[in-house]
Parts: sequence; C-alpha cells; structure tokens
Amino acid sequence: MHLIVAGCGRVGSQLAISLSYEGHDVVVIDSNPASFSRLGTTFNGITLEGQAFDEEVLKEAGIEGADALAAVTDHDSTNLMVAEIAQVLFSVPMVVARLYDPDAELTFRRMEVDYVCGTTLLAERLKKKILQREIMVQYEDEATGMRIIEFTLPPAAAGRPASRLNDGKNARLLMVIRGNRRLSWDDDTELRRGDRVVMAVREAGWGDTWDFLAEEPVCRARKGVSLL
Repeated sequence: MHLIVAGCGRVGSQLAISLSYEGHDVVVIDSNPASFSRLGTTFNGITLEGQAFDEEVLKEAGIEGADALAAVTDHDSTNLMVAEIAQVLFSVPMVVARLYDPDAELTFRRMEVDYVCGTTLLAERLKKKILQREIMVQYEDEATGMRIIEFTLPPAAAGRPASRLNDGKNARLLMVIRGNRRLSWDDDTELRRGDRVVMAVREAGWGDTWDFLAEEPVCRARKGVSLL
C-alpha cells in the first residue's frame, strides 16, 4: 500500500517506521527536516519537507494514488485541514487524523473526518481491559463521563493507602468493604488484598486508577447499565 504520514513527531515517526517495516510504501511529510531524525537509519520510506496541507507537496508525496493518509501533526487545525484536502480533493480511500483537544471532536465529526483522540483512545484501551476481568459498573453518566465502579483489590494493591484512590477531583473513594462490613476509613487507611472498593471515577481518572491496581481487571455491568 502507498501510505502518507503527515507529521513526523513521536506518533508520526513511530507509525511510519511500523508501516515501513511491514513492507508498505511510506512517505512522511514534515515542515521541519530535523524531525526526520526520529525515523532512524533503518527507515526505507521517503521523507518530504513541506507543509502537509500544500496540495503540491501532497501531489509530490503521491496522494493521487495513495491508499491512506494519516494526519498526525502537533496541531488539530492542521490535521483537520490535511484530512479534508485528502478526502475532498483527492478522494483518498482511508484518511484518519490525530486529535489533541477532545472539545474539538464535534468539529471533526461535522467535517466527517475520522480521528483518533488521545483521550478517546485511552478510554477505548481501558474499555478493553475492563471487559477482561472483574469490575462492576454500578452507574454510568455518558454526558459527564462519570462512572461508579466496584471491584475487589488485587494482591498488587495491598498495603497502599486509601488516598491513592481518592484524589478528590477525577477519582473519589466512596466505600471500602472488608470482611462483609463497611470499613470506616480515611486517607491513611492501609488497604488490604480482598477489600471491596466502590469508587466514582471520571474519564481523566482511569489512568491513575489502573496505575494503583497494577493489574488488568475485568468488568461486567449490572443489569440495565451499559459499559462505556
């Protein structure tokens, strides 16, 4: 496949290297030639200096015969513009853009630009992890991203303070049940393996929650409650 990667930052360079390694014809565009150093010495694709939204640059990259384009520069506006040009003017079959600011998702949707948002991607990855082991979602508010979850602490979490699950903003510890009894706890309470925990977690708090658990729990919803 002939693939174009617009942007040679950390994401773009890794994407280009991976695609090239798999045998695809890859062209990487970036306005800063120094960024191509991220590709290393084994990259066997083509590098092209220029603005990725410049139609002539895109033509030089072979967009008229491209199978796919990934717009992964450091700017949402640039990614949106490049993606739109690829879709509308050159009818590239597969176009995807990187999105940094979740608040701009509506704009990307209205422009019918397929995108990957760091926040959304993290949520999807966590969703896959959640569905593998045993976490119960008691309540979910899709509008705010808030979920009430319940789970049993794994061995890796034993001995850690309750404060690790209670940042007061994105994650809040609501209840600790030990030996079938509700435990009176504070931030210094040392948690134990087998404690049953009930938490309120916003989307931004998932990462810290999993760091605390240090394992990959599974999830099942109670009847009537959807998962993500």
